[in-house]
Amino acid sequence: MHPSSVVADSAHVPASCTIGPFCTIGPRVILGEECELISHVVLDGHLTAGARNRFFPFAAVGVAPQDLKYRNEPTAITLGDRNVIRESVTISRGTVGGGGTTRVGSDCLIMAYVHIGHDSVIGDGCILANAATLAGHVTVEDYASVGALCPVHQYCRIGRYAYIGGGTTITQDVLPFSLTSAKRETHAYGLNKVGLERKGFSRERLRSIQHAFRLLTASKLNTSQALERMKADATDDPESQADLAYLIEFIETSQRGVLK
Repeated sequence: MHPSSVVADSAHVPASCTIGPFCTIGPRVILGEECELISHVVLDGHLTAGARNRFFPFAAVGVAPQDLKYRNEPTAITLGDRNVIRESVTISRGTVGGGGTTRVGSDCLIMAYVHIGHDSVIGDGCILANAATLAGHVTVEDYASVGALCPVHQYCRIGRYAYIGGGTTITQDVLPFSLTSAKRETHAYGLNKVGLERKGFSRERLRSIQHAFRLLTASKLNTSQALERMKADATDDPESQADLAYLIEFIETSQRGVLK
């Protein structure tokens, strides 16, 4: 630990961690093994982080939420393992009204100037590009990518493996497996085929999801009719069945509506 850093006596910081200059670690922070704070990092609140997380300069994680109703209640934030949190990222802890905890999974890349608001839930393997801004209560599911300069409205969900182009304002739920961009009038305009192939999706799975997307976005069916067709179009492949069941459930449980 650099002598210019301040670590509270009650903080849990394993000897395998590296604490660079001018960092501040609060009294209720618990770090896993081999975490690295490069410099000028602030960790605060009831923060629990897993192993091998890297915090770049001026990141502020576990700070009080930007919520006028917050009254310094003992809310929390949790991080998984192997996350990279770049320069000037802010991640707020939760609020009582939102469940009390902000959650970030493992193996995420959170680029410079990203803000993750209170009570948000970020899955595993997500990428949040520079200056993506997530309001409170946002859910980003596993392996989704949010482009640079994207504001995401409160309570929106971004489905698994979705890809959002830079500068896109998100005010409704983003379909899993989709490409969504402001250049296409903020609509889902296709399947995130390249991303799915990189994640090892088989041709059968890709064909099945592509067929579902044609029903949803390129047919003359409304959403309810498209869902009925998707349920009727059975497939013998177990993985494809699981993909379709998840896609249908995502749409049927949407509270804000989905971008089609």
